[in-house]
Amino acid sequence: MHTADTDPDMSSGTAPAAAAAPASPSQPPGEGAVSVLWSFGKCLAALLPVYLAGYYGFSISFLLLGVMIYMGYKHGRLEKEMRLKSSMYLLENEREFTTQKLFRSRRDLPPWINFPDVEKVEWLNKILQQAWPFVGQYLEKLLVETIAPAIRASSIHLQTLNFTKVNLGEKALKLVGVKAHTEQDKRQVMLDLYLSYAGDVEINVEIKKYFCKAGVKGVQLHGKLRVILEPLIGDVPLVGAVTMFFIRRPKLDINWTGLTNLLDIPGLNAMSDTMIMDAIASHLVLPNRLTIPLVADLHVAQLRSPLPRGVVRIHLLEAEDLTAKDTVIKGLIDGKSDPYAVLRVGTQIFTSHHVDSNLNPQWREMYEVIVHEVPGQELEVEVFDKDPDQDDFLGRAKIDLDIVKKARIVDDWFNLRDVPSGSVHLRLEWLSLLSSADRLSEVIQKNQNLTAKTADPPSAAILAVYLDQAYELPMRKDNKDPSPMVQISVQDTTKESKTCYGTNNPVWEDAFTFFIQDPRKQDIDIQVKDDDRAFPLGSLTIPLSRLLESHELTLDQWFHLENPGLASRLYAKIVLRVLWLSDDASPTTPSPPPSGSGSGLDQGEITSNQNSTGPGGQTKPLPSRPQNTTPDPEFATEGVLRIHLVEAQNLIAKDNFMGGMVKGKSDPYVKIRVAGITFRSHTIKENLNPVWNELYEVILTQLPGQEIQFELFDKDIDQDDFLGRFKLNLRDIISTQFIDTWYTLNDVKSGRVHLVMEWLPRVTDLPRLEQVLQYQSQQSYQNKVVPSAAVLFVYVERAHGLPLKKNGKEPKAGVEITLKNVSYKTKICERSTSPRWDEACHFLVRDPRDETFTLKLSHSWGQTLGSLTVVLREVLSEPGLMLDKWFSLDGALPESQILLRVTLK
Repeated sequence: MHTADTDPDMSSGTAPAAAAAPASPSQPPGEGAVSVLWSFGKCLAALLPVYLAGYYGFSISFLLLGVMIYMGYKHGRLEKEMRLKSSMYLLENEREFTTQKLFRSRRDLPPWINFPDVEKVEWLNKILQQAWPFVGQYLEKLLVETIAPAIRASSIHLQTLNFTKVNLGEKALKLVGVKAHTEQDKRQVMLDLYLSYAGDVEINVEIKKYFCKAGVKGVQLHGKLRVILEPLIGDVPLVGAVTMFFIRRPKLDINWTGLTNLLDIPGLNAMSDTMIMDAIASHLVLPNRLTIPLVADLHVAQLRSPLPRGVVRIHLLEAEDLTAKDTVIKGLIDGKSDPYAVLRVGTQIFTSHHVDSNLNPQWREMYEVIVHEVPGQELEVEVFDKDPDQDDFLGRAKIDLDIVKKARIVDDWFNLRDVPSGSVHLRLEWLSLLSSADRLSEVIQKNQNLTAKTADPPSAAILAVYLDQAYELPMRKDNKDPSPMVQISVQDTTKESKTCYGTNNPVWEDAFTFFIQDPRKQDIDIQVKDDDRAFPLGSLTIPLSRLLESHELTLDQWFHLENPGLASRLYAKIVLRVLWLSDDASPTTPSPPPSGSGSGLDQGEITSNQNSTGPGGQTKPLPSRPQNTTPDPEFATEGVLRIHLVEAQNLIAKDNFMGGMVKGKSDPYVKIRVAGITFRSHTIKENLNPVWNELYEVILTQLPGQEIQFELFDKDIDQDDFLGRFKLNLRDIISTQFIDTWYTLNDVKSGRVHLVMEWLPRVTDLPRLEQVLQYQSQQSYQNKVVPSAAVLFVYVERAHGLPLKKNGKEPKAGVEITLKNVSYKTKICERSTSPRWDEACHFLVRDPRDETFTLKLSHSWGQTLGSLTVVLREVLSEPGLMLDKWFSLDGALPESQILLRVTLK
């Protein structure tokens, strides 16, 4: 560095001689010489390609290409650095940016401004910021002590690899907003985390053997991460597992250093980021999920790949007024386009055929997509012009699939975005999943009447196969353990599991989904093979007709494999669900979208208005009301656990006299805890062998890891004495359905309890009701409980035409459902005369022939908005013991109605 660079006179231009002044005493003379030599070396290196090109006679175009690549590289680097700095500034000055730029595009605003149900969590960001240095310490330890040795051991070429620098920087990950979904399954907690990370992370790696250095300096990651806490259980840690995934691909931008600077060259830049995003998507983007179990005995495969929410049948009908891209004489004469459409839902992608020279193409094609998460997933339609070189963009539309679920049929024109003109006509049908085969023949008959240009006919059902594990597979020919994998085939579709290396007792925990055209005629073929695909380890063929005869179309069991050793078997859960579109469903247009384009954090776009107009200018009709409910597929799947507390023996005597010299008795009672409910028996005085003969019933969901806890106490005036405890796993009771045995008390010297427990399967067979009632009438219990004969399931979907409040405002409506002395209250909706709850509840029923339940609507549990009384005898006369319709409300307006599903089992 020359002294002229730091001379104050030089900056004013008054001392030209200063440029030749000797180096200042603070800078050794050698440093100035090294700086001059380094500058000369760089100039020489820049001129070297020119010299070599002339020496070897290369064309000047090679030099120009090199200059262009270098300029593109520098431009890309500068753009990345500017994006990173801008993101850091925005995250640090969010409040100032929001208040000063409030009237800019909504795309620039955080989600908690655009969407009031997205909450700020600044307290959590403060915790993350405080803990960030320690997260960095953990990451450094993980990379240096665990990951680096594993990489070095994987290849001889990487034996000298080391992480020379690991620094997470000072910029912590930030949660821009959190949205909690409370309207979904009550057995889970669902959160959407809006993540934004613009970090000054710096990680450098070196391979000394090849003098190679590479690294990362700055990363941006923006996306919406969904976190599901399920199942909720009645024991610590209250949550069975944590599942997380990105609904859509997050946005990723990496600033490379060292040798990886090459990845910033145009072309390689997009390719490298895409490869990294593909790796992330293979684990963390739907339908892939990361599941972390917190308790034992969980079906991890079912949590990682749960049953879909439903299936959407997409009819791509036509488009109009598309942009002409194939122009003639450089645009002086308008031509046509050769349009085709690409449809995406998550990782499911479909491409239509292209129509030659037509701005108003008709495709008339049909596709079926599995929907894993609503709200959240959306359908994206992009239209392109087919060209020999690069296809031209003709517009896109996005539709939130939650709207399709609520409306069941959406038949509308959608305006194409990002182009001057164009719209596409879609018909979207939401197919519910039925756990009964009663309507299968009707579904197959309907499908035969549908015609489409696609090769695949409409599906009548979907099949989910949860592949768990295998036991005692045969050894390989060389007497070594095999590396088993599984091929599962249905008709022409084959899917493969992962490979478990070096074991004959593999655990796969994989899940697969298939569309089924006619389950009466199709089979599942399961082939277990060694990883070379040549050596068979066993096979299994299951006709789908067997599933049609099973309870709830489900097989959950061990299957014996053919051809291997006698003990070889495979455990799997196979679930069939019939795809049903209600006859009463009528075409409905989506709700109007919010103004603006969203938060910029991948918010779903809806491009249709309530009264939108088609290409011809016709106004679309207002939406009509659905005639039937659309509950969650898990509705009415709960079972009943019946606990008969019979007696106990050899309990400890706690009521001693004279300091224990004279043995007394105890006054025992029992506490039973299950699913957050506590039952208590009556107290039996002075008895070490009490007989209770009491009955308890509870409605339960089949949750893995759920336990029933029994505790015995001696009733005292001051503090009750402990007499012992034991726990039972609900899964064991469900698998046997009936248990009659003695259980030894834990944590005490002696004592045991006699229990009879039954898991009662649910049926809709009306003739059995008389048998059940006759059997129940013969039972007598000390606590005077009459055994229940049925379970009542009520699903409250929505209401319509509710009266206004006395002050003229719309009500905040809630529903209270009461059966005898048991009641259930829904949430209170926001102000509306057509509120929607989407909530379910259940009740135990002693005799459905004589009982009724009442339903009362009110404004915030105050002013009455209407009521309804349903006689259960009416439900008994319905097919399938189910009522599903609009009910008129008493004490309200003539048009006031509520949509319910009432089911008895």
